[in-house]
Amino acid sequence: MAKKNDAIISKLKNIGEGVLDDVESGHNPSMDIMTRSINNVHFDEASGVIKLGNDRQKRFYFNVNQAKKFLQTLLIAKQIKTLIEQDKPPLSIRQLFYTLKHEIPGAGENTFDVQEESDPIIEDIEAITDTLREDLNLIATPNGVISGPMVVEDKTGDVLDFTRMGSAGGAVPPIVEDDYFHIKEMSADYILVVEKYAVWNLLNQEKYWKKNNCLLMTGKGQPARAERRLLARFAEEFDIPIYIFTDMDPWGYYIYSVYKYGSINLAFFSEKAACPPAKYIGLSVRDVMDFQLPKSSWIKLNDEDNKRIEEISSYPWFQKERWQKELSDLKKFGYKIEQDALVSKSIEFTSNNYLPHKIENKEFLE
Repeated sequence: MAKKNDAIISKLKNIGEGVLDDVESGHNPSMDIMTRSINNVHFDEASGVIKLGNDRQKRFYFNVNQAKKFLQTLLIAKQIKTLIEQDKPPLSIRQLFYTLKHEIPGAGENTFDVQEESDPIIEDIEAITDTLREDLNLIATPNGVISGPMVVEDKTGDVLDFTRMGSAGGAVPPIVEDDYFHIKEMSADYILVVEKYAVWNLLNQEKYWKKNNCLLMTGKGQPARAERRLLARFAEEFDIPIYIFTDMDPWGYYIYSVYKYGSINLAFFSEKAACPPAKYIGLSVRDVMDFQLPKSSWIKLNDEDNKRIEEISSYPWFQKERWQKELSDLKKFGYKIEQDALVSKSIEFTSNNYLPHKIENKEFLE
């Protein structure tokens, strides 16, 4: 931990020392910033991950449009360095904003006016230092819940047995790195990630994880950083299948792809948070006929849904023949179906029929 922190502090010091070198040599102080626009994002087929390219841009102090952001970048880098050096508890990105928000004496200007100014600079610092935000002592609010055969030692020293978390399950913490969330035991045969909390809750109440010896996790919709990073850790550390279970609509398909490949907006984070081995277990258009899902549970696709199907159909990571067919079939079918609708067959249908059938017959999409 100390060695990792020393390396991060050194990277942060390099930012300031680079600026000092410019000042001492009489140059306009500048810093190199990774370009995080979509034009610098690509899909790396070899690794199966959405990655940020190598394009960089200069941020200058003597530039009317960049001076404030230049100052803000230095302030955030300095504050993060102080937090790590003093071994302070991790702050939320909102709390970091408030620690740095003040009026600049004699200038009549605030360092920061709104959090929307500090958030992208934190991402710049992550990219510059090639360091996870969580290792910078900053946290985002997680949403995830887990149950199943896993024992973890928390940084506090508490030991958490995820078979004994009751109906609520155990929370995914904001930082899931090994020094905060040390996995002592894991005996699951596979990991099932469920898009919606309501579906996860029903499966948990039915002890699906116990009957099938699996780890049951939900990110409650679009996953936050901690859920993505934790799933990536599972893939790195345990050689067991990982299945993603979402709604049958373009939004559900995209949630699967964020877990598996990463995301465009956080491409610099994808290499540390993608889970290439993940497989899509459903719902799929084929399921409608195979499981005779009643028409009363179908929801007609709207214009926004159809537009989103077109968008994700063009993404490089959805170009495989089976995914192109799935997206084409969805558009032709003209309806979407939510995971929750499986209860229209019976309350136990998802746990007793749908999921076991799909897993036993290896009916996956990748």
